[in-house]
Amino acid sequence: MNILVLNCGSSSLKFQIIETDLELFEKNEDKQKAKGLIERIGSQSLVTYQATGKPAVKQATPLRDHRQALDHVIRWMISSEAQIPGIHSLADIHAVGHRVVHGAEHFTKSAVIDEQVIGGIEDCIGLAPLHNPANLKGIYAARELLGGGIPQVAVFDTSFHSTMPETSYLYALPYQLYRRHKIRRYGFHGTSHRYVAFRYRQLTGKTKEETNVITLHLGNGCSACAIKQGESFDTSMGMTPLEGLVMGTRGGDLDPSVIEFLAHKEGMSLSEIDALLNKQSGLLGLSGLTNDMRDLLDEEREHQDRRATLAIDIFAQRVKKYIGAYFAELGNVESIIFAGGIGENSPTVRRRILAGLEWLGVETDDNLNAKITGGKEGVISKESSRVKTFVIPTNEELLIARDTVRCVKDAPRRW
Repeated sequence: MNILVLNCGSSSLKFQIIETDLELFEKNEDKQKAKGLIERIGSQSLVTYQATGKPAVKQATPLRDHRQALDHVIRWMISSEAQIPGIHSLADIHAVGHRVVHGAEHFTKSAVIDEQVIGGIEDCIGLAPLHNPANLKGIYAARELLGGGIPQVAVFDTSFHSTMPETSYLYALPYQLYRRHKIRRYGFHGTSHRYVAFRYRQLTGKTKEETNVITLHLGNGCSACAIKQGESFDTSMGMTPLEGLVMGTRGGDLDPSVIEFLAHKEGMSLSEIDALLNKQSGLLGLSGLTNDMRDLLDEEREHQDRRATLAIDIFAQRVKKYIGAYFAELGNVESIIFAGGIGENSPTVRRRILAGLEWLGVETDDNLNAKITGGKEGVISKESSRVKTFVIPTNEELLIARDTVRCVKDAPRRW
């Protein structure tokens, strides 16, 4: 089956075409056929297309909305210019898989999209006002352009974390606020955490029940997850993606009284404080330079910039703090797994995070660590290490494609 995977942001559309099926999955023979990104939807949009194995095509064109953007993608996809193997017309797209950020307590697994599912996604808009409306735009556009005959599936960032116990997801607020407004920890990056945990099982031959690991998705957005017997037991992000680790522009954990303090001292409105916490904090706020870890490492190396070093050190310490907490929660940790842009590509950051954890049985092999970058996967711990450390590049799009096939064929979830 050829699956069109869509990830729609407020002014962007990312896509991949992946050939997969239950049989191909079993053999790990899924194939990415094309990918692309449209940015700045609503104005002069920047478009990047790439059929697998061919040079990327870049252009600028005015695209009014997500419908027009998806129409542009579809026209390229089936054109002679793209030359994507097996894709010649709309009939060659067999299903569409959508990344949906928030499923709240409505959705504990991926679902074939119908009016009831759309209503559930709409009900979650209050919890994800920046994300779910954009995800819905992609769903509406695909339904209009591809027709009702092509099934669509919603894959939720939050669903993997639906297995968390009350002790992990409830905040110590008056309980009626949870009952009334569902204020609780939901967690995000679930598709990534779920993928790398499954890939870990493939690499090690472990069963789901034998899988007790800590997964670290470290990119511009960052989260940690404690996985117990193959299921999410606790995670660092909360009701929104703001809680937890230091991120590119998000500050992570914070004394809530800081909000009132800023309102009083700086005369800031709640919306201004929200923008500060989400878009002006994290690595950007600490360094005063950039939210990009690569640039901070260059500044530290070339100019010995004190605040660049400080931002990197705080980033690493926060991750280390969560690792320690999850060791305490899980009791028996077999492995720590790095994923995401920073986790997959920065041996320096991985080394800083793992330094000093030898007493927990975490021994890093510096030579192995230095070699794993640029999309490679492998072990970076010493042979003698009681806790093995892995780098496993995440592939959320592949998991979305596989879930789409599973839902369309009504097959049991095995990944």
